[in-house]
Amino acid sequence: MLRAFQLVDSSSIQLQRWKPLTSLLSSISITNRSFSSSSYSCCCSSSRGSILFSQISSGRGNSLFRSFRISSISSQSSVDDVSSSKSFSSTTLQPTAELPKVGFCQWCGAATKQAIPDGDDKIRSICTACDKVAYQNPKMVVGCLVEHDNMILLCKRKIQPGYGLWCLPSGYMEMGESAADGAARETLEEACAEVKILSPFAHLDIPYIGNSYMFFRAKMTSSEISPGPESLDCRFFPPSDIPFDSLAFSSMFVALKLYVEDLKAGQTTKFHYCTINKRPGSSASDIHAYTLVDHFRS
Repeated sequence: MLRAFQLVDSSSIQLQRWKPLTSLLSSISITNRSFSSSSYSCCCSSSRGSILFSQISSGRGNSLFRSFRISSISSQSSVDDVSSSKSFSSTTLQPTAELPKVGFCQWCGAATKQAIPDGDDKIRSICTACDKVAYQNPKMVVGCLVEHDNMILLCKRKIQPGYGLWCLPSGYMEMGESAADGAARETLEEACAEVKILSPFAHLDIPYIGNSYMFFRAKMTSSEISPGPESLDCRFFPPSDIPFDSLAFSSMFVALKLYVEDLKAGQTTKFHYCTINKRPGSSASDIHAYTLVDHFRS
């Protein structure tokens, strides 16, 4: 049930500097660098408003991790390779689209106002009657990288965005479930496959669309698969035959590239964290329009 945000161009955008970030992970020290911004136009979903530009650089992390600085990649390149002239370096400024305003209180139905709550530093939608704040937070997407007979399970999407394209079985977490439970549930819903979670594989953040992805390695507990209601097809692919040019999202492209590279290196128990900085104005179908930054491998 993965329905990603569609990113489109917008002409009514203002630019402003973002305050220094305080932390990204408890084990990673992050600092803010100064920069001069150039014009970009973009929006997320139907929202319009200011764009916040931030740049982060990782410091010395936990001893379990090694830090890598990565540039944009193409389907023919390694995840750590630099791509063509359209690539942009790891110092590319990353915009975060402003969230749409919440017009009415979800608790009492009264109109909201746009203001900065006490002790906060961001404009929020605040109820004019009960004073409750409508916080909007990133969405967690969970999925499985299912290994079976040295092959990987992929599903062909039956819904937009990415109709007819391949992806790992994945979707948004539901309330009341863990990330691992949600990943197994999505695999059952999209491929009718019952799986056992083995270990976490990758955590990928895309600040531009407000999504955070958590992929788990998993194995089949039975050999049966069939397309679920949101899938046109599902099948197992050898790593050498993964359809990288027909994947639905950048998150899928990155996760599968990391997996294939781990296989080639004989390091199949690694865990990855990285940030996927989407190119301003790119859509969900522009799977190569990104830069990887702050890539950590355990």
